[in-house]
Amino acid sequence: MVVPFQTSINSRLSLYTKSSFYASTISFATGTIFLVLIIFIFNPHIFSTYYISHQSLSYLWFVGGMLGVIFLTGNLLLLPRLGASLTVVMTVAGQIIMGVTIDTFGWFGADQEPFTIFKVLGILFLIFGILLMNYVRRNPMANKRNTSTIYIWLFIGFIFGFCPPIQTAINSALGQSLQSPIAASLVSFFVGTVVLFMLTLIFNRSLKLTTTHAQQGKLKPIYFIGGILGVIFVTTNIILMPHLGAALTTIIVMLGQMLMGSIIDHFGLLGTYVNKITPRKIIGIVAMMIGIILLRLF
Repeated sequence: MVVPFQTSINSRLSLYTKSSFYASTISFATGTIFLVLIIFIFNPHIFSTYYISHQSLSYLWFVGGMLGVIFLTGNLLLLPRLGASLTVVMTVAGQIIMGVTIDTFGWFGADQEPFTIFKVLGILFLIFGILLMNYVRRNPMANKRNTSTIYIWLFIGFIFGFCPPIQTAINSALGQSLQSPIAASLVSFFVGTVVLFMLTLIFNRSLKLTTTHAQQGKLKPIYFIGGILGVIFVTTNIILMPHLGAALTTIIVMLGQMLMGSIIDHFGLLGTYVNKITPRKIIGIVAMMIGIILLRLF
């Protein structure tokens, strides 16, 4: 449920950076600094030469953070081409399918779980609920767009959706290897910060940060806490993955995001436009919960 708050805060920050990549870089860097402080306070031995020398370097150290950046960049590409609702639906569908696949085949060290007819029903209920929650009546003019191009971007959005479950599984495996979910989060955030910094230099070519905005006023310190919320999100995923599996962790997280997103829209929190919760959205939430029960209990 912290993700919609993080997204809103980072969106405000991007008004002052004039770049989504730059805002994300600041968010990741803030999260990295926060994790360093937490580790210094509670687990300072992680920075000792003895601890570091006894770790074996593998792809786990790099892929998790890079997948987070790929998913973030993918959403930036998809949003103007598909719109918010289709972007959510296709990436979420990809997340569900990949999460179930990881559990079914036991990839990335996940516990292997059998694929049953109840899981098929659970996936169908989830997709139905997601469609209900994100349905937006399309503009008739949208039919004039190149249909084949839209299908290509829909497929790309589905593929981008593979990133979060794989990232969670890899970060969780790294957390078990390091015997510390916080250390795994630090590695993921540091790699993400470096990659985003490079993307910012390539596409933005500037690190200027304005302190005032015509509509929003002065830059506020609260706009820099997005990274801390990101730390909570990533670390929680790492902790949950061994207990719930990739699919259920991904789905529970998505349900929390959609619930909080609906609450924020309903009350117009964080300066958003008011978008009341409708009976259709309530049915969508119920359908998603049924899907989660089917996936978990059967």
